[in-house]
Amino acid sequence: MNKNIAAVLGLSILLGSCASMVNKTEEPSYSVEQAHAGFEVRRYAPRVVAETTVPGPADQAGNQAFKVLAGYIFGKNKGDRKIAMTAPVTQTAESVRIAMTAPVTQSTSGQDGDCVVRFTMPANYTLATLPEPLDPKVQLRELPPVRVAAIKYTGRWTDENYDEHLKLLRERMTQAGLVARGEPVYARYDAPYVPWFMRRNEIWLELAPSP
Repeated sequence: MNKNIAAVLGLSILLGSCASMVNKTEEPSYSVEQAHAGFEVRRYAPRVVAETTVPGPADQAGNQAFKVLAGYIFGKNKGDRKIAMTAPVTQTAESVRIAMTAPVTQSTSGQDGDCVVRFTMPANYTLATLPEPLDPKVQLRELPPVRVAAIKYTGRWTDENYDEHLKLLRERMTQAGLVARGEPVYARYDAPYVPWFMRRNEIWLELAPSP
């Protein structure tokens, strides 16, 4: 999966808040259930997101998606309301539905398939209180609680850096007896002006239910 998502996505934090260099940007709420060597098992609370699905490859999808979602939070909604940006911006491959009732899915590789990019909405919003998007490409939805294995790393936004840490996460999960499901989620927390050695990047893998 090509993870060289366009640098414009990283501008989200800067554009969302001019004070982002001073004040901590809001992040989704989670608890750490397990701490392993080099990664954590986290439980994320339900959260409301604005998302859009765009065609791959991933770097081009990132550019398209940012423009769409940024338009929504910067006022392209009923009421012309501004919504604060949160971190991280996440991107993952979309699942391709192969049955009309849709419980069965086949995941794409993410190279040329559709990608889903999400902005988490601030915690003080619900689906009922968020303004309605004017762009039909923006969808609002509430994500259920989820358990993920998360690896944190610094460095440049390159395929090599991403692939190295995804492989490492999978290896350490296997050692810990944990099983993943679904596509990896690539999470970036910083704007492109942040030095590469200070950037916070993460990869999340959803955990399969225990047997």
